Amino acid sequence: MPTGVAIRDAREQLFDAAERVLLRDGPSALSSRAVTTEAGCAKGVLHRHFDDFDAFLAELVRDRIARMDGRAAALRDSAGTGTVVGHLTEALTDLFGPVAVAIVGLVTSRDELRVRLRRTTPAGIPLLTEAATALASYLAAERERGRIAADADIDSLAPTLIGGGHLLFADRTGERPGAEAVRKVVAAVMGGVVRGEAG
Repeated sequence: MPTGVAIRDAREQLFDAAERVLLRDGPSALSSRAVTTEAGCAKGVLHRHFDDFDAFLAELVRDRIARMDGRAAALRDSAGTGTVVGHLTEALTDLFGPVAVAIVGLVTSRDELRVRLRRTTPAGIPLLTEAATALASYLAAERERGRIAADADIDSLAPTLIGGGHLLFADRTGERPGAEAVRKVVAAVMGGVVRGEAG
């Protein structure tokens, strides 16, 4: 690898390379050498930007969590339009894209990474916990509009949706479930609380 060559946006280049390795080879193949080789840079580049490899991985996960903010705001803003089941089906399908599924596998397979992420996500599985918070915010907005029952326990519904969605999408090597499979799970979870729409 060439040394002494300036790399523009080295963090993003390294994050993108890590995602490609994750998607292609899975969490067990992720190493600093695999990432820098994929990025086409010297191994020292990663260590100039991050204290160690687990610090790099923690920042990768935090960066991908931060990218959810815009989608979470758009979901909340959609309250009162379309259908609740439709919005949740779309949100879960979007959330559990191949990169997110691979990142969840990475987080659950590396103890030191989870320890570092506990500083910002003290409970649950990082990425999934933040996604459940986003769904709860959307459900609260729908409840305020009367489209969800006033006594709906959104703090239980949101993680139930995340858990069901994760089970559908968790097999990163298999065929992704279609919208109808996701809609069926959402409708089953939400069936008793959604008002004024048919599944």
